[in-house]
Amino acid sequence: MVENRPVLNILTHVVLIVGVAIVAFPVYLAFIASTHDANAFARGLAPMLPGPHMIDNYAQMLTSGLSSAGAPPVWLMLINSTIMALTIAIGKIAISIISAYAIVYFRFPFRLLAFWMIFITLMLPVEVRIMPTFKVVADLGMLNSYAGLTIPLIASATATFLFRQFFLTIPDELMEAARVDGAGPLKFFRDILLPLSRTNIAALFVILFIYGWVQYLWPLLVTTDSRYYTIVMGIKRLAASADADPYWNLVMAAVMLAMLPPVLVIILMQRLFVKGLVETEK
Repeated sequence: MVENRPVLNILTHVVLIVGVAIVAFPVYLAFIASTHDANAFARGLAPMLPGPHMIDNYAQMLTSGLSSAGAPPVWLMLINSTIMALTIAIGKIAISIISAYAIVYFRFPFRLLAFWMIFITLMLPVEVRIMPTFKVVADLGMLNSYAGLTIPLIASATATFLFRQFFLTIPDELMEAARVDGAGPLKFFRDILLPLSRTNIAALFVILFIYGWVQYLWPLLVTTDSRYYTIVMGIKRLAASADADPYWNLVMAAVMLAMLPPVLVIILMQRLFVKGLVETEK
C-alpha cells in the first residue's frame, strides 16, 4: 500500500525540478549563445535571452562551417556521425544476437569457453588495444573510410551477454513446440526470438547509437581527410579555433546541431527503450 503524503510528493517534485534545471541550464546557455553575434561575449556578460542572429549562425555552420578551424560544413560531419553511429549500433546488435543465439541454443565443444572469451574482452576496450587495432586498419588500407571508422568498434561483449541472459529466460517449451511444427533454427530465430527481443533490441539500439555518436579518439586516429570528420571531431577543432578568435556563437550553433540526432532517436524510441530496460516478464 502506497501512502499519499503531500509533503513527500512536493519534496520529490522539487528535487526533480532542480535536477532538470541543473541539467538543462547549460543547454539553454548554449542555445542562447548560438543566437547572438561574436561580439555579444566580448563584453564579459553572457546574455540570457535569444538574439537576432540565430538563422545566420545556423545557416553558416550548415553550409560553409568555420574556415579558420579547418573543418568541413556541419551537415557533412552530421552525415558521417550518423553513418558511423548507425553502422556501429546495427552491427553490434546483429553480431551480438547471433552469437548469443549460437551460445544458448547450439551444443558444440567449448561452448562456455567461447562465451567467457567473449565476456573477457570487456576488459579490453578500444583505448587499451588501440595501437594494434590501428596497425591492422592501416595495413588493410581502411584509413579515411567508413569501414575504418566502424568495423573495429562493431563487436560487443556487453550486448552478447545481455542477449544471452534474455535467451536463457525463454522457456524451452517454445523451442520444442517450434521443432514439432517443423521449424528449423533460422525460422525459430526469425519468427520467435526476434519478436520477443524487440524491446531489448530497441533499448540496446539507443545506447549503442549514442556510443557511436560520441566517439572521438578512434575517429581522430583513423581520419586525416576532412571528408570523414565526425561531428565530435569537428566541435573539438571549432573550439580550438574559438580560443584564438571570438567565434563561440558559431561553436554553440554546431553543438546544438550535434545534439539533434541523438535526442531525436531517444524521443522516437523512448517507449520501447524504457520498456526494454524495465520489462522482466516476456
